[in-house]
Amino acid sequence: MEVDAAFVKSRRGILKVAELGTLFAALVCFAAGSRAEHIAATVLEFVITSLLLLLHLFKLNKRLTFLFWPLVDAFNSVFAAVYLMVLSVIALSTYVSTGTLIGGVFGMVVAGLLSFDSYNLFKNITLNNRSEPKSQDNNQ
Repeated sequence: MEVDAAFVKSRRGILKVAELGTLFAALVCFAAGSRAEHIAATVLEFVITSLLLLLHLFKLNKRLTFLFWPLVDAFNSVFAAVYLMVLSVIALSTYVSTGTLIGGVFGMVVAGLLSFDSYNLFKNITLNNRSEPKSQDNNQ
């Protein structure tokens, strides 16, 4: 398998790695706060983001063409940003331990990163862009 090391150095790759790092920090904080519902949601998004990163890292998105991967990534980023934003607001408003409080802050940071990622993805996705035929001027 060929590894695309340039992806990790690209802006999207750096953003995905930053999302993973922040998700891991939120996961550790929620685990320290012993909040099972927050841990489960954070682990789920960590696994999905890891799989999307591996998909791009090993160039599997070019082999598995039955899905439009940028759109899958964009929808994941949107839904995860909304879900983690709600989860973080709940964690911040009902915290019992410091771990839950800091996990909520990390969750808000991840939601911001995911929002930025989805904005960039939707900005770059083109679905059926038709090129207009050039009209020729016949006034000779």
